[in-house]
Amino acid sequence: MARYKPVHTGLKLLAVDFERQVLPGSFEHALCHLVDHELDLQPFHARYQNDDHGAPAFNPAALLKIVLLAYSRGVIGSRKIEAACRENMLFIAVSGDSQPHFTTLAAFVSELGDTVAALFAQVLVVCDRQGLIGREMFAIDGVKLPSNASKAKSGTRKDYQRQVRKMEAAAQKIVDQHRQADTAPRDAAVAQREAKKLARLQKEAQQLRDWLDKNKTDRKGAKGKVRLSNRTDNESAKMATSKGVIQGYTGVAAVDEKAQIIVEAQAHGTGSEQELLLPVVTATDTYRNATTVIAADAGYHSHANVTALAERQIDACLPDNGYRKRDARYADQDRHKSKPDPLWDKSKPPKKTQCFTPAQFTLAADHSHCVCPEGKRLYRNGANCTINGYVAMKFAGAQQDCVPCTQRAACLRTPDKTKTRQVSFFQGRRVPNEHADQMKAKIDSDLGRQMITRRFATVEPVFGNLRGNKQLNRFTRRGKTKVDGQWKLYCLMHNIEKLAHHGYAVH
Repeated sequence: MARYKPVHTGLKLLAVDFERQVLPGSFEHALCHLVDHELDLQPFHARYQNDDHGAPAFNPAALLKIVLLAYSRGVIGSRKIEAACRENMLFIAVSGDSQPHFTTLAAFVSELGDTVAALFAQVLVVCDRQGLIGREMFAIDGVKLPSNASKAKSGTRKDYQRQVRKMEAAAQKIVDQHRQADTAPRDAAVAQREAKKLARLQKEAQQLRDWLDKNKTDRKGAKGKVRLSNRTDNESAKMATSKGVIQGYTGVAAVDEKAQIIVEAQAHGTGSEQELLLPVVTATDTYRNATTVIAADAGYHSHANVTALAERQIDACLPDNGYRKRDARYADQDRHKSKPDPLWDKSKPPKKTQCFTPAQFTLAADHSHCVCPEGKRLYRNGANCTINGYVAMKFAGAQQDCVPCTQRAACLRTPDKTKTRQVSFFQGRRVPNEHADQMKAKIDSDLGRQMITRRFATVEPVFGNLRGNKQLNRFTRRGKTKVDGQWKLYCLMHNIEKLAHHGYAVH
């Protein structure tokens, strides 16, 4: 029988040289060289005033190395990072056997604030010095991630006021029941359960009252519309994603095409991508030159954004939502859609139900309403809308008229799902936007189609690295400043990884 040398898998005492654990060319080697020799950490040192009094503090350089190394390994929780500093030899070597408590690590990330922006800029200087920023194209995109906030505690001031009234009414009902049952014997367990419920209702109602007193107005969007507030993190937003509705932030990044260096990173508490384009473009002014092209997807396209970029003479490629319909390459894209099963029904679908047309509705002379074929009024819910480039007035029926109507089947395509009928009257083509038309022509050209492909190949792998490889599936902080700092830390880590891949600090 063959004999083999023993393989030790348990505990063994070894003499370890920490410096030899950090191999040249690795991420941790680039990280240590960068923190020790390139970055200015004076703002961190200025926070400590324990020269003569107080206990020694953990070195900010060691804490920064620990956090960035953990993020590069897909570890985001403070407790897991603390365990790694005790058990993982690489973490022990990089941190110099510091072993900070998880509360120290969490506080360090939370208190970074604007300091991390200065570190991010310093790393970009190193990347530029290494020739990793080409300035030919900056691709912009964003990712919506949940944060440390409760989605259930979102609403407007009216919603919260209604909740307070319901809680106080429920609490008063319990109090009245207690008064009525004072003279009769009651089960002790039931009485204790009702007392706990009463205390909980009164506590939650008071918390809501305090929040309403502190926040006198609703949040407003870019166009003045009311946005949902959140009692756990009022700077976060409720956003719709492909995996459902989340409560969190949008992390936006501008990526240089040459080596996929992130030149700007911002986190915002809104899901509207159109609002985020210009702040990111403005932040990249330092690194852009006259020939740098800004590329983003259709979510960032708007007439206001296209006009603003044109007025600032910034070369950009912003496809609109209909660019695929105008591109012959996507003419048969529907055939790629998944079928319900291999033996899907090939019979022709039934023809759509013929409904009442707008011509059968009578528009009032003052344009305040219109009348349906059954003589019911539909009231205006949009006076100056744009539908496919045409100005339109929209009208909608009242539920009290439409729901009991006997002509629902002839008026609505899906009467079992739709409650009321809506009708639009077109007033002619809207005055064209010169810059938007120029952008459409640019996107439909061969160069524009090429830029769309280049944008995708530049920015999507970056988000794939952060979300897939580094396991960034949520923000662990609350508040825009803290979340923005954590997002910048992740993007900073990505840039250091790129430096390591290109041989930084090897010789």
